[in-house]
Amino acid sequence: MGSPPRHEEEEEANSQFVNGPVIVGAGPSGLAVAACLLEHGVSSLILERSDCIASLWQEKTYDRLKLHLPKHFCQLPLLSFPQNFPKYPTKYQFISYMESYAKHFSIGPKFKQSVSRAEYDFVTGLWRVQTQDSVYYSRWLVVATGENAEPVIPEIPGMESFPGPVIHTSVYKSGSEFRNQRVLVVGCGNSGMEVSLDLCRYNASPHMVVRNSVHVLPREVFGLSTFAIAIELLKWLPIKVVDKLLLLVANFTLGSTERLGLRRPKTGPIELKNATGKTPVLDVGALSQIKSGRIEVMEGVREITRRGSAKFMDGQEKEFDSIILATGYKSNVPTWLKGTDFFTEVGMPKAPFPNGWKGENGLYAVGFTRRGILGTSSDAVNIARDIVDQWRTTTNGWKSS
Repeated sequence: MGSPPRHEEEEEANSQFVNGPVIVGAGPSGLAVAACLLEHGVSSLILERSDCIASLWQEKTYDRLKLHLPKHFCQLPLLSFPQNFPKYPTKYQFISYMESYAKHFSIGPKFKQSVSRAEYDFVTGLWRVQTQDSVYYSRWLVVATGENAEPVIPEIPGMESFPGPVIHTSVYKSGSEFRNQRVLVVGCGNSGMEVSLDLCRYNASPHMVVRNSVHVLPREVFGLSTFAIAIELLKWLPIKVVDKLLLLVANFTLGSTERLGLRRPKTGPIELKNATGKTPVLDVGALSQIKSGRIEVMEGVREITRRGSAKFMDGQEKEFDSIILATGYKSNVPTWLKGTDFFTEVGMPKAPFPNGWKGENGLYAVGFTRRGILGTSSDAVNIARDIVDQWRTTTNGWKSS
C-alpha cells in the first residue's frame, strides 16, 4: 500500500484533542461561555480568526460609537462594568471591559485560527474542527461567531463603476475623512443614522437612503432608558400593548417621522424585533439634523453612474463624492459548519429564542438571539450549565465505564 498524501500526514501531526468544548469566536459570546464554564471548573479552547478578542468592536466600528443601551443591559455574566463607567459606555470603554473580562477569568483564545470546516464524526462521537494549520477534536462545539460575522454588501447597479470611494461601515472610522464631501449613506438603521450624524460634524453633506420602513424611538424618556421602560412593561402587558405605548411616546417626543421620509412599519417595534431581528433606531441626535435639512433623506437608489451620480427611485439624480454602505452584517456559519441542519441557510438557528442555543451531538450556538448581549448572556449560562451537567457524569471529560 502507498503512503498517505503528505498534507494528510501534516494534518495528523497537527491534530489535537481538546478535553473540553471548542468555542469558535472570541467576541462577547465566546468569552461569556468560556467564563461560565470556568466557574464550574471546565476549561475550553477558543479559536479566533483575528488577532484580538472582540474583533468586531476593535476593528470594525466607528470612533464615536457608544452602547445604545444602559450598561447594565450590556454586561456579561459574572462580572459587572466598572462603577465609574458612564451610563452609555464608549466603544473604547466596552473594549477595555472585554479585555478585563478575559484577564479576570484567565481566558486565552488561540488567535489567527480561521475555521474552514467543522463537522461531527458519528464514528468517533467527536467534532472535527479544521483551521488553516491544525485540526481540533472535541465532544462539544460552541458556535460563537454571532449574527454579525460578515458585512452585507448590497447589489446596486453601476456601483462598481463609481469613481469615488465605496466603503462599508465596517471600515468607516470618522467623518474627518469625508470633510466637506457629498456623501451617499445607504441604510437608515442605527449605523446609518449615526454615521450621517457624524458626517454632519465635519461639514459633510450626508444623503441617507431609506430603502424600507423603520421605527425611530427616543433613546430616553424623561431620563429613563426607553428599552428599560419596555422591559418593565413587558412583565405586565402584552407585546402589542407595549408597542402601542412606545409609539405614543415616540410620536409625542419626536413628532411624526412619516413627514421626514421615515415610514414606520405596520408591526410594532418590539414585535418586529422578535420576529425579524430588525432593531428599532434609538435616536441620539440624527433626527434633529434631518428636521433641519442637514441630513437629507432619499428614496431607494436605482442606479449609480460612472459620472459619480446616483439615480433614485423618485426620479432625482444627484452627484456624490463617496458612498458609505450602512447595510449591516450577516452570519457566516453556513460557510464552515457542515453536516447539520440546526442552522438555516442564512446562518441562524432554526429554533426561535429562547430555544436556539442547543443542537444535537454536543452542538451549541451563542449570540444568535437577536436580543443583543442580554440574549448572549442567557445563552452562555444555559450552554455552560448543559455542558457541565454532562461533564459531571464523566471522568476527565469522558464517560465513566
